[in-house]
Parts: sequence; structure tokens; C-alpha cells
Amino acid sequence: QLQASGGGSVQPEGSLRLSCAASGSDFSTNVMGWYRQAPGQQRELVAHISSAGSTNYAGAVKGRFTISRDNAKNTVYLQMNSLKPEDTAVYYCYAVKWGNTFWGQGTLVTVSS
Repeated sequence: QLQASGGGSVQPEGSLRLSCAASGSDFSTNVMGWYRQAPGQQRELVAHISSAGSTNYAGAVKGRFTISRDNAKNTVYLQMNSLKPEDTAVYYCYAVKWGNTFWGQGTLVTVSS
């Protein structure tokens, strides 16, 4: 299971840190990452990170968001800085294992003045 946390409401240019803790299975050797889904939009990839720490970001968040992981804690993080109203979405963490994608429950991020 993946449990996401850290969402909330923030003003533009603010910061939030999302966490996603895995339990019941070891994902330390698997790709983990974050998607988001804005109201009325399709789910889109935000960032992912390999077990070795290689990262990839969507163009819209590159330079503002940082994904990291702590394999000992079976946890992936998303540090979000310089948030914009268009970052408002439900953020879902995921992990890929045995050819299957496991999803967290989503955490809402609202960026508004």
C-alpha cells in the first residue's frame, strides 16, 4: 500500500512537501513517482525516480519540483517550490513492481491567493 500525505492549501510562490510511504511491500528497487490530476483534466506524470536515484520531470515542473526517495524508509517525496495556481490538482504517488502499477490514494494541493 502507498499512503500519500502533505497536501494542503498554499498561496502562489509557496512551497509544499508531499510524502508517500509504502507498506506491505519493498519498493526500494522499483521506480516510484508522482502523477497529478487537475479538475476536468487527465492524469499527467509529474516526476519519477529510479531505485538508483535517476529522475525525470514534466516540463511544467522542471526547476521547481524535486523528487527524492529514502529507500530505507520505503518512501518517496516531492518538494514543490514556487507553486502556481496551475499546479492545483490531486497528486497521486505510484510505484511499479512486477509489471504492475500500485497507486496511493491521492492528496489535494490547492494553490490560490
